[in-house]
Amino acid sequence: MGGLEQRFPVPYKNLSVEIKGNKTDLVVCRYDDHFLVMATQIGTMGTVLHARKEQGFTVQPTFNVSVIFGKRDEPMLLAITRQLIEHISSSGSSMPLVLSLGLKDHSMDTLKGIVSAVIENRLW
Repeated sequence: MGGLEQRFPVPYKNLSVEIKGNKTDLVVCRYDDHFLVMATQIGTMGTVLHARKEQGFTVQPTFNVSVIFGKRDEPMLLAITRQLIEHISSSGSSMPLVLSLGLKDHSMDTLKGIVSAVIENRLW
């Protein structure tokens, strides 16, 4: 049932897409208190990141993005996480994001492909 939204135990979508010649499995879940996105080309979770919108009084929203575990020296992983949390926030949700990236290729094209596939199959 790839790509279809399932409702148990939480709403989720799972699908496989090809990004730069690599089969990429994606799972997007909506829990009561956060979104979980897993993208893997290697069959494991890889680096896990957390992102949330900071609550404040400034006009421009600020976001906190951090690595929970995995590669801490990959600025592009932080950038893709920030891009997704900004999209979630601009769509009207204030829920945080947990993002798992197990990728063979950390190139800009691969990361853009993942962002596009996640946004096309979003649950926010």
